[in-house]
Amino acid sequence: MSTADVSRTPLADRSPEELRAFLDEQRAAYATLTERGLRLDLTRGKPSAEQLDLSERLLSLPEGHRDRAGTDVRNYGGLEGLPELREMFAELLGVDTDQIVAGGNASLSMMHEVLVFHLLHGGVDSPRPWKDEEKVTFVCPVPGYDRHYTMLESYGIEMVTVPMLADGPDVDAVEALVRDDPSVKGMWIVPTYANPAGSVVTQEVAARLAAMPAAAPDFRLFWDNAYALHHLTEDEAKSADILSLASAAGHPHRPVVFASTSKVTFAGAGVAFLAGSRETVGWYLGHLKFASIGPDKVNHLRHVQFFGSPDGVRSHMGRHREILAPKFAAVDAALSAGLDGLGIAEWTRPRGGYFVSLDVPDGCASRVVALAKEAGIALTPAGASFPYGKDPRDRNIRLAPSFPVLEEVETAMAGVATCVALAAAEQLVGDVG
Repeated sequence: MSTADVSRTPLADRSPEELRAFLDEQRAAYATLTERGLRLDLTRGKPSAEQLDLSERLLSLPEGHRDRAGTDVRNYGGLEGLPELREMFAELLGVDTDQIVAGGNASLSMMHEVLVFHLLHGGVDSPRPWKDEEKVTFVCPVPGYDRHYTMLESYGIEMVTVPMLADGPDVDAVEALVRDDPSVKGMWIVPTYANPAGSVVTQEVAARLAAMPAAAPDFRLFWDNAYALHHLTEDEAKSADILSLASAAGHPHRPVVFASTSKVTFAGAGVAFLAGSRETVGWYLGHLKFASIGPDKVNHLRHVQFFGSPDGVRSHMGRHREILAPKFAAVDAALSAGLDGLGIAEWTRPRGGYFVSLDVPDGCASRVVALAKEAGIALTPAGASFPYGKDPRDRNIRLAPSFPVLEEVETAMAGVATCVALAAAEQLVGDVG
């Protein structure tokens, strides 16, 4: 019997005999699952081949090699990026053109540069380089993006966590951490359709983050707006205008904004963007000039010609939504069919982004991932959405349905539901005897 056929009585309310019967059913369902010989991968939020095909025309561009000013884009120069492309994405990201830089293919590289520049040189308003501080600490909303955490860990930067709520990070907790501790130098945040919870930082929460007192005069918000344009419904979230909020609050240099076209065009050949106060942009370019004579302006020009305008980007993202939305609906349908009413799982229903966050009973996430692996379904490791890869409750699993085809998503998620039901039943039967 599948998890969709069982009684919807919460497992915690069942008698020991009923629990054992349920456990037997789940073991039978899992045995059937493992016999299928599946080889499915939901580990990373990668665009599917169908999504990449949407940008195939990029490979025949650019037409010509001069920008609108007549500059030959094949040559050196233009460290801040092609003006036409900066104008296009300045409008899309809600910033002024002279506050944005268009760079290489990876916003993660820009984040790394900004972090290292702060460590080696300090920021615009730093009293000293961060490396000369006794300790450097970052606030990390959880669950969150694992690559943010591993970057900090690689430099020995301490991480403290706060819960990520539906309207953004727990701002009360953030304020308490930054108010009196000068070692707290920064905070990671994905403000729109956050990885993996799908949270959207409201204007009210953003305003508090921009204005809150901080013991460190050079406290930074690393504002990774990776999914600003990745809507899954017609109810499109508008990103909070953090630069204007911070400037109005008297902390113009606090936010450094990042974005890219990595999941808009080609994941390995897109364009990354950095935005901040004019002083922050000058500071960034002032250090970058020792490492670069200019970005790939040929790629910049091909993106300008491919999109044509900000509306061209929006139309392109509508085609992405047509591919992705059914996959996210399939995740919800499979988890609902297998787990609704059992009291053993909660999951997000995001309006955008690339992930679904699944919470299972405390102590069960690692077991669910192991069961899924044995059945041929690769999931992100339990704990990956927490600093140091350690979820203290061992309950959160990040689901990434973008890459497989729809039928594989349906199959994989039905299997995941079986693994969750089995792991929870195992735990409860152990608890009751």
